[in-house]
Amino acid sequence: MKILGLFRHAKSDWHDAKARDFDRPLNARGRKGARVMGRHIVKYGQTWDRIIASPAVRSAETIEIASGGAPGLLPINWDRRVYLASSATLLDVVREQDASLGSVLLVGHNPGLEDVIFDLVPDDGTSPLRDIVEDKFPTAAFAVMELDIDDWAQLKEGTARLVHLTRPRDLDPELGPELID
Repeated sequence: MKILGLFRHAKSDWHDAKARDFDRPLNARGRKGARVMGRHIVKYGQTWDRIIASPAVRSAETIEIASGGAPGLLPINWDRRVYLASSATLLDVVREQDASLGSVLLVGHNPGLEDVIFDLVPDDGTSPLRDIVEDKFPTAAFAVMELDIDDWAQLKEGTARLVHLTRPRDLDPELGPELID
């Protein structure tokens, strides 16, 4: 069995209209969300044999804050292909991983990450967590899927079980959706 985790970057700052998308940092809410989710991910207890992350500033900051400022202790592979990648590209990246790795965590962006869930978890009414993702996979959301495969190259659509999903608002109501007046 293989374990695939997904961690969407935390909320980023849109205030500098001249900044390239790649260079957008986290805003205050995003920094808080990254801290809260980092504590949750540690408490969840899954160790990751490999972390594959988008090198975008908001992803790097999410990892740094979520890891308590010690991202160098984690086995992070920065992969430019993960930046704004489609589900197909993300699945190709995962399929390239060595069969000896039991668990992989992808840190990146939407819509690619939520589409990975839609592609891997069957839409057959048996996954209440998938139904939640249908509503939204918000910034700093964390999901875990189990795959009954021996080699990442065997990864196929419709074969995963979504066994865990946590959104920042599940842990701190202040990190819930912003209400627009």
